[in-house]
Amino acid sequence: MSNLNSDIRYLKGFGEKKAAILYNMGIDTIGALLRFCPRAYTDLRNVCMIKDAKTDEKCAVKAKIITPVTEQFIRKNMTLFKFNVSDGRDIMTVTLFNAKFLAKSLHEGSTYIFYGKLSLGTYLYAMSAPEIYESENNSIIPIYKANEKLSSRMISKLMKTALNTDIIEDTLSEEIRRKYGLCPLKTALDNIHFPKSAEALNVAKKRLVFEELLILEVSLTAIKNKKQFNSGYVLKADKTKEFLSLLPYTLTNSQLSAISECMNDMTSGKVMARLIEGDVGSGKTAVAACLMYNVCKNGYTCAIMAPTEILAQQHYNTLKSIFANTDIECCLLTGSLSKSKKESIKEELKSGKYGIAVGTHALITENVEIKNLALVITDEQHRFGVEQRSKLASKGKNVHNLVMSATPIPRTLGLIIYGDLDISIINEYPKGRQKIESYLVTSKYHTRIYNYIKKHIEEGRQGYIVCPLVEESENTENLLSAEQYFENLKNGEFKNYRLGLLHGQMKPKEKEKVMLDFKQGLIDVLVCTTVVEVGIDVPNATIMVIENADRFGLSQLHQLRGRIGRGKFKSTCIFVSDSDSKSTKERLKVIVDNFDGFKIADEDLKLRGPGDFIGKRQHGLPEFKIADIFADKDILFTAKKAADNLLESDPKLSKTENLPLKKEVIEFYRKLN
Repeated sequence: MSNLNSDIRYLKGFGEKKAAILYNMGIDTIGALLRFCPRAYTDLRNVCMIKDAKTDEKCAVKAKIITPVTEQFIRKNMTLFKFNVSDGRDIMTVTLFNAKFLAKSLHEGSTYIFYGKLSLGTYLYAMSAPEIYESENNSIIPIYKANEKLSSRMISKLMKTALNTDIIEDTLSEEIRRKYGLCPLKTALDNIHFPKSAEALNVAKKRLVFEELLILEVSLTAIKNKKQFNSGYVLKADKTKEFLSLLPYTLTNSQLSAISECMNDMTSGKVMARLIEGDVGSGKTAVAACLMYNVCKNGYTCAIMAPTEILAQQHYNTLKSIFANTDIECCLLTGSLSKSKKESIKEELKSGKYGIAVGTHALITENVEIKNLALVITDEQHRFGVEQRSKLASKGKNVHNLVMSATPIPRTLGLIIYGDLDISIINEYPKGRQKIESYLVTSKYHTRIYNYIKKHIEEGRQGYIVCPLVEESENTENLLSAEQYFENLKNGEFKNYRLGLLHGQMKPKEKEKVMLDFKQGLIDVLVCTTVVEVGIDVPNATIMVIENADRFGLSQLHQLRGRIGRGKFKSTCIFVSDSDSKSTKERLKVIVDNFDGFKIADEDLKLRGPGDFIGKRQHGLPEFKIADIFADKDILFTAKKAADNLLESDPKLSKTENLPLKKEVIEFYRKLN
């Protein structure tokens, strides 16, 4: 007797050698082997005549070998095997590369199915390196990710053995399968590996994708539920209308919706754990200000942490302006303050003098105490580690936690990355926000670009030039570094203008000074790297040039572009790329034609995949065996609802019918951590 959790060593006909190869592939149990899904399929059901096949598309041709297989030595490590085949009407030349064993198994006069891309030679049709099958084979053949030691055909044979396992316990209860129209696990596994038809394959895939995403969502929802504590800071009075009367402008429906969702959390008795996600300039700060006003008017205090001193200063100035005619006091705590000033502010925070503490990492030092802290807000959350955010929250007990991000993340990816947070999305721009004109040009336009920048400067405006590199690199031919670019412009085209240089390798105080000088209008053009991606609000900056735009992701380009168009003046962003790649041009066209960060993020996810999309900022993203979070996003949302319903009725998955699912969730959680 064997089941899905049995070690593959004990499967009939396996042996230690094959088991060792599979171990190296991350496959250690029968269940893991059965969930090693094919990467593609070869469909032999519809064979065609040679003449009817479309060239350069994969097809299945049934034909008889009509000439001997000849061997031709080309060079070291390259031997060709050639022969002709006929379907009774036309002739096709078949070429095999270094396939001696296969070539020897083929017999003149025998009929086979040849599967591959057909091309039209000078006189004959040709097919190179086709897959070759017995002539009576009319099935859908699985193709597995293979290696030198274990071919796809060998894996296929192992899979047939594994599918004869005595016990394949279904992970999902009969109730879940019936509710969501899913086939049993045994049926799904049989048909994902050896589908009886295209329809059977689709049914199997739907079942396995749903199960994989359900396990993911149950795990993340369980983590979130585990973190849900009763809050000691329940807001009794909703002062939102009072706050709105302080503003000289009207909030968008998206902003009002985000406020409502947050207020529901903070009045529920549970701790709020929420992410507010919205484009640069979409008004997240106004939402945060409303929540802070509510917290302060309920007798508690708040803290907001920003990644840089200049951004913290910007928040401080904004909040001071909004709350100028109220009794709410703000303070600013940063590393650059004098020791005596820091100590003074710390004492006042401890006494409860300030309703709002704004700061940088200085807020999370051990000797900072904040009386009645009920709400902590982290701006540009990806710039902080989990530990830093936790330290700020630890200044109070079971405080409400709000995270703000200007990096639009596709909703599908958000459900995974931020599965332990509730998400509010702001997808509207406040009235008066300028639409940025965007253009894609080659470096041949540099003279015109520089003249256009000068025109903006002469009108009293400022601009950015973004470079992908800080210093020269041997591996990046034809790419000017920010430093070199700065020197060239300073001594050339812009020698009569005020230039600034900003990059991540500068000391924090140097960066702060340059950014402040730019904000105060002391710099005309800021030559910089992506360090400005999370920057300051400079309404007077109206032009941005991004060099070698093909080296950036779409979402990053959108983030950079969001630094301009923040005032009343018309703004322009120019993307420069000399790439001849068709796919690169299509990708950059997306950013030129779109200004919606979420649409751009979706395209970025589709083009680059989730791992590249997130980069090094996020960890713990699971590796999917069959699900595709873009193609299967509808199933993901259904699985999310199913997970919520399941945990509501059986929070610990302790019911008998849910125990198999619980095992999978525990295993998934173990791998995630």
